[in-house]
Amino acid sequence: MVTFDSEWAGLKQQAAAGADMRLASAAPTDGSGGGGGGGGKGDLKSDKAVWDRASKDLAGLSTTVKGGASALETGQKGAAAAGVESATAQAELYQSWKTYLEKLSGKCTSLQGPLEKAGQGQYENDAAIESGFRQVDAQYKDTPATGGSDGGR
Repeated sequence: MVTFDSEWAGLKQQAAAGADMRLASAAPTDGSGGGGGGGGKGDLKSDKAVWDRASKDLAGLSTTVKGGASALETGQKGAAAAGVESATAQAELYQSWKTYLEKLSGKCTSLQGPLEKAGQGQYENDAAIESGFRQVDAQYKDTPATGGSDGGR
């Protein structure tokens, strides 16, 4: 068993060596070209439209699931014929699927709001960050380069 002190020392050593945590899909910072599954530039971007689309897709999925549940219910009518031994098992199976589809539809509907809020929150956060940097840029303009002008070139 590893002691706390030895584990802590190992973590400090990793931190000092620059072995920090990264997203699996982010590009490596060491220039090795390997590692990241996404092959990106190492920056993570979020788009409000993507979150909104996910929310709308869930609404569509919920509608489709409700349609399936309705079709299941329609098909169930008359299925419980008296004297048929499998009718009880079929009724239990129907109830199981009905419950599952109702919960699935409810879950899709419940996730719509949080997805929209996540997109809006990230959009507002991104906008606030951009605004902050623009304010700094406006307040602290770079000085012109030394060594003369480019002579209209």
